[in-house]
Amino acid sequence: MPAHLAYGLRLATNVPIPGLHLQPHTQTTDVQVWLGKESLPPFRSANSLQFIYRTPAGEGRDSPSLCVAISSSGQYFFLFYRDGARFAVERQGQEVWGDWPDDYTLEDACTYLLGPVMGFILRLRGTCCLHASAVAVGNGAVALVGPPGAGKSTLAAAFGRSGFPVLSDDIAALCDKGTEFLVQPGYPRVNLWPDSASALFGFDNALPHITPNWDKRYLALGENGHRFATEPLTLRAIYILGEREADLHEAIFEEVAGGDAFMELVTNSYVNYLLDRDMRSQEFKALGRIVSNIPVRRIRPTTNHADLHRFCGAIATDAMRFSTAEEPLGAPRLG
Repeated sequence: MPAHLAYGLRLATNVPIPGLHLQPHTQTTDVQVWLGKESLPPFRSANSLQFIYRTPAGEGRDSPSLCVAISSSGQYFFLFYRDGARFAVERQGQEVWGDWPDDYTLEDACTYLLGPVMGFILRLRGTCCLHASAVAVGNGAVALVGPPGAGKSTLAAAFGRSGFPVLSDDIAALCDKGTEFLVQPGYPRVNLWPDSASALFGFDNALPHITPNWDKRYLALGENGHRFATEPLTLRAIYILGEREADLHEAIFEEVAGGDAFMELVTNSYVNYLLDRDMRSQEFKALGRIVSNIPVRRIRPTTNHADLHRFCGAIATDAMRFSTAEEPLGAPRLG
């Protein structure tokens, strides 16, 4: 079976996953993935489901975009998306099944698999995850935190365009080492909306579509000088992206400490809407140690997309204050 690496987990899959590199086979598998016709058994046995989460309908639609249920035995979670894609996840996060409607493709399904489904699997396995993109600066990693639309992916792609290795887009999976946290490599793509692609490349058709049915594009890492960081890196600093301010000539950096930093990270943890009491308690302990040991900074950015390259340089310069004297990764272009 094809083998892949994503977010520090070794995946064994029944089909190759678009966007992931094939890996040598080993005796160790963290997550078994079944997609398409192989995914039917857990759905056939699903009965007496208890629904535990529904997104608000909103935007003029009369149905939620996501419904999550748990089986009566507690053995499986089920994620049902409005477009017909669905996934079943084993309680320990060791196995996942997924299928999709006839008018969908494998690429469509994998946008869910490599995003919220993998995020939920990581949470079930006890991994603390921030809703963040992560890039390598100096000898460590910085996390770019913020809600949807804050510009995390755009900024990560801009870092990649400026010569910095990119670790992950949208999910920063943190391996807990006590007072130190390692950011795990996600997968070698940064997904971008057309306006972000246009801001980076001058026109929105510069990048390929992530699927035939979605308008979103992706920047391939490991190609054309855009580097992918394939090894975990120590988290050195966290940057919370604030709203863009038109009257600013350059970005402003502010320290966030104590309870304010803690609440910012609680708000921006990944798939926090699916955490049970024990998972939430574990997360609080991890986030408490993060804010005690890792600088948390708020950025007030400008609205000028032409300054993205300079913005990356400003963040890198600020972050280098928190690096150690070890040999840094690469030589990014800051000029």
